[in-house]
This record gives sequence, C-alpha cells and structure tokens, in this order.
Amino acid sequence: MSTEQPLAGPPTLGELTTFRVGGPVARLVEATSEADLVDTVREADERGRALLVLGGGSNLLASDDGFDGVVVRDARRGIRTESQYACAGVSITVPAGHPWDDVVATAVAEGWRGVEALSGIPGSTGATPVQNVGAYGQEVAETLETVRVYDRLERRTRTLVVSELGLGYRTSVLKRSLTDTRAGGGRTWGPTGRYVVLEVGFQLALGSTSAPVRYAELARALDVEIGARAPAAEVRRAVLELRRGKGMVLDDADPDSWSAGSFFTNPVLTVEQADALLPPDAPRFPVEDRSRPVFGATPPAVPGLVKTSAAWLISRAGVERGQGDPRRAAVSGKHVLALTNRGEASAADVVELARTVRDAVRARFGVDLVPEPVLLGVSL
Repeated sequence: MSTEQPLAGPPTLGELTTFRVGGPVARLVEATSEADLVDTVREADERGRALLVLGGGSNLLASDDGFDGVVVRDARRGIRTESQYACAGVSITVPAGHPWDDVVATAVAEGWRGVEALSGIPGSTGATPVQNVGAYGQEVAETLETVRVYDRLERRTRTLVVSELGLGYRTSVLKRSLTDTRAGGGRTWGPTGRYVVLEVGFQLALGSTSAPVRYAELARALDVEIGARAPAAEVRRAVLELRRGKGMVLDDADPDSWSAGSFFTNPVLTVEQADALLPPDAPRFPVEDRSRPVFGATPPAVPGLVKTSAAWLISRAGVERGQGDPRRAAVSGKHVLALTNRGEASAADVVELARTVRDAVRARFGVDLVPEPVLLGVSL
C-alpha cells in the first residue's frame, strides 16, 4: 500500500533531504511494499514523467526550482536472516528503504562482522551499493552479495551478483547508468538510474571482534596497530565519535551536520598525473580493484592509479573551516570536506560555495574535484 502527499501543501525537497534545500515536488508517493514501489516507477516511466526514487535524502542537492515529476520514497523496513552457519557466516537481506545505520547497529549487536566501520553513515541501505559506500577503511563491496533491482530498461526485476555491479571507488554500474550509455543500455538515465534498488543481500562473518582495522585515524582512536582487531562495539563507538567530531552524524540541533556529508570524492589520478600535479607530501593511496569479489581479503591495487585526499587538497588550497556565509552556506566548522546549510541557505548558495572550493583546488593544483552528491536541477 502506498500513500500520497501532500495534505496541507506541496512537499519540498528541502523537507526530504539532509541538505534541507530544494523546491516543491509535483507528486510524492511513499511506497510501503515492493509492488507499490515497482508500480510507481513503471507508471512514471510509461507516462514519461521524471522520476526520483529517494531513500534518506542524504546524497542529494536539489534545485530551488523544485522537481516537476514523481518522487517516490521507499518506506519499507526489516532485516531478514536468510542463513547462519558457524563457518560460512550469516546471509541477510535488507529492503532498500531500511536506514543503513540501523543495519550496522544490528550487525554489531548480533555479532555479525564486517560493517562496523561504516557506522553513522546517513541514508538508506539501497544507496550503499550504488555509491559503494565506504569509510574508515571499509567498503560495502567487502560484504555485498547480491542486489535485487527493477531494471527500467528491460521493465523487469533482476538479481545482480557482485561481479555484475562494476564496483569501484564510490561508483557502480548502478550509478554509472546516470551518465554512461554503456551502463544505461544505450542511453543515460536521471535523476534516478536505470536500476532501482529493491533489496540488498550481505554476507557477514560471525564474531564479536571487528574486521582488521585498516584506517590510521581509527587505529589511533582505538589505540591498536594497523591490521589489528578490536571489539566491534568499540569500533562502532569510535567511528561515531570521529564522525561527530567532523559534523558527519546527523543532528537536528547542529547546522554543521546539515549537509550531504563529504561533498567531493577523493580524486583518482594516474601515477603520472599525481607526479606532475601534486607536491611530494600529498597523500597517495592505492586504488583497490573491486571488479571481482574478494571476500575476507584485501583486493589488489589497480596498476598505474593512485587516490589522493580531497580534504588535504582543499585545506592546502586555502579553504578554511567555517568559510562562507554564517547564516546561509558555509564550509563545516569541523571538516573542510563538508559543505553545510547554516539555516537559511538556498541550493544556489550551496552551489556557489561548491564552485568556490572547486575553483580554489583547480587553481592551486590543477585537479578537478568531483561532487559526490547527486545534483538535481543544478550544476557546478
């Protein structure tokens, strides 16, 4: 059963997103079953209506002009355990609309290992394979098993296994269908891609200790060596504390968290580009090859590529925490990678700030930063 809004007036994307900006939507549907979700998507496509499938609204910067189309929110909840064995671990299936951090909290409470460092990330579970969400040395790709989708091109539901997802750093074939005709089946899609995520399947190891800690900042917070394990509950607490310190945990009382989290992805460069553009002390990290599943092992590095830190580039380009309009849009006072709505910002204000940051890095290093959120009706 689905419910339609509005009641007292047209809803706005500002009410539906963590950036708290964006104009009115023409039609809002809340889907409480898979059939409702698929029917709404199919109907919009058949009528040629613009479509936006929305989860937690934590990865979207929407125009002040609003959206003259159908917005459907996935209101489904529940974590289903498919199997659990001492050696093989646990297989779970989660509807796309289920809040992601609740999945992590449940995993830690149940003794399911592998997602504890992904604590505090806002948004829905369905968004995690699209972005190949990652933080503090973990990525969803490490525990992802299957993604069941509605394919808007073929007009049918499909189950995609990890090897079909084309996972990479903050990308997947699901995301690339927005801009890449090969992923889109001969065309591009937007603002929702070719594949609407319905359910996500995960394979998690059993254990109350964490996966090996691979992120230096987290290792220091836990007082352990890189590669060591710690109680998963302690890893979750440490990650939440680190994220709060950067304004990366949603808090209605804290405008420093009124954002889309990290606004820019870490640039991926060829080794030659990095040598030519970056100073010797700039961070350089391997780019992991996620094209094939490697459960329980560190994936190989992609030859010839390195990843550098967007936050490092931004700060070295002269952008400071808190820079901007203290009443409208400003860089977070806690972390330069987050752009925030200080309470009175419009989407145009956020876009102007994003351009300022991007242009500063381009002028200083010759590196183009790529926005991480989906841009709806706006452009840098």
